[in-house]
Amino acid sequence: MSDPPAGLLVVGDVVTDVLARHAGPLPPDADLPAEITVRAGGSAANTAAWAATLGADVRLLARAGADAAQWHAARLIEAGVRPHLRVDVSRPTAVIIVMVDAAGERTMLTQRGAGARLGPDDWDDALLEGAAWLHVSGYVLFAEPGRALARRAIAAARARGAGVSVDPASAGDLRRWGPGRFVAATEGVDVLLPNRDEAAVLTGTADPREAAARLSGRYGLVVCKLGGDGALAARAGRVIACAAAEPVRAIDSTGAGDAFAAGFLTARLAGMPVADALAAGCRAGARAVTGVGGRPPVPSPE
Repeated sequence: MSDPPAGLLVVGDVVTDVLARHAGPLPPDADLPAEITVRAGGSAANTAAWAATLGADVRLLARAGADAAQWHAARLIEAGVRPHLRVDVSRPTAVIIVMVDAAGERTMLTQRGAGARLGPDDWDDALLEGAAWLHVSGYVLFAEPGRALARRAIAAARARGAGVSVDPASAGDLRRWGPGRFVAATEGVDVLLPNRDEAAVLTGTADPREAAARLSGRYGLVVCKLGGDGALAARAGRVIACAAAEPVRAIDSTGAGDAFAAGFLTARLAGMPVADALAAGCRAGARAVTGVGGRPPVPSPE
């Protein structure tokens, strides 16, 4: 009998995504035709859903408003995730308006809602039972209750011998909070997963190889997501592996970085070396950009 898959606990956000795909620039004081859909999203929830699709045993800790918590839980269960949603009766579920242009690039307007109140009171050490890895979305760190939760969760994971990764999540939020504060709050975790822009904010250099090498002096491993240029990994001050992006026609880049993180972490949990895990992350990211929304498609019951 084969061993059960190593468990993954993801901590972060669930979000209701309102996606508007439009063909041209947004003109002021005018109507622009768009294809508008409502999808379940959130960086952490997206990563959890992709990891479950890729075969991981996944739990998600997040906070949602009473207005949509049941709907989000159902969408996560459909994807194979075991949701642990704390229900907030005073704030609505987070909402993001995602405007996607013809090239698949996106602009987002965000209301954090209940997600901004995820905190240490939502934690339970039992969430780590069977988990070999804890993954924390950077969005958790941009509000004080979330920072206290992250400290508690990371300490509990380390006490159990579980690995820890953090995705910085947002270059804009990193700038507003301060890159030095972010590094101080996360330094020493096993894997940091910034994209190109986030790595530049954290180091002050636009060269992703140099940025990753610098950051790797503060973390066990730094994996830098480069979109169409693939990904690279650095450890102990030098780049140790690179992977090329999968050639696909991009429709919507929403959730591509989340899918990459899922692909990389799932591969590492399965025992793959870093180079192969980078390639797995790139494959997952490529799958993500070929569909609309940040989640993998759910198979039809038929």
